[in-house]
Amino acid sequence: MNEKKILYVEDDLSLIEGLKYTLEKNGFQADNARTVKEAYQFFQGGRYDLLLLDITLPDGTGFDICKEVRKTSAVPLIYLTASDEEISIIRGLDMGGDDYITKPFKLGEVLSRINALLRRFAQFNKSDIILE
Repeated sequence: MNEKKILYVEDDLSLIEGLKYTLEKNGFQADNARTVKEAYQFFQGGRYDLLLLDITLPDGTGFDICKEVRKTSAVPLIYLTASDEEISIIRGLDMGGDDYITKPFKLGEVLSRINALLRRFAQFNKSDIILE
């Protein structure tokens, strides 16, 4: 089985290592970007199976990243953020996010949501249904 690649965009040092450890322990290859600029560089330089985006970043927002990514890709995207305001959740999902998880979160739940989204995306991509 191919190792799935995840780009997680997070600038909180207390979360970065824990996320990386958990993702890699569960069979994912995990790259971390700490800024919007780094996220763009990673995304342009490689193929990712899923993105995890924080909203508040030092040089912009996860919304900016989502908007840019959605111009060229349908990669599954989950927001992991402290922003639990309804307006942020609606904005994130309406602009192309597939899920929205607020901090603090349980790593087991995050992994289950990642796996569910990857399963659904894989089934959708291998479908040979043609609509006319």
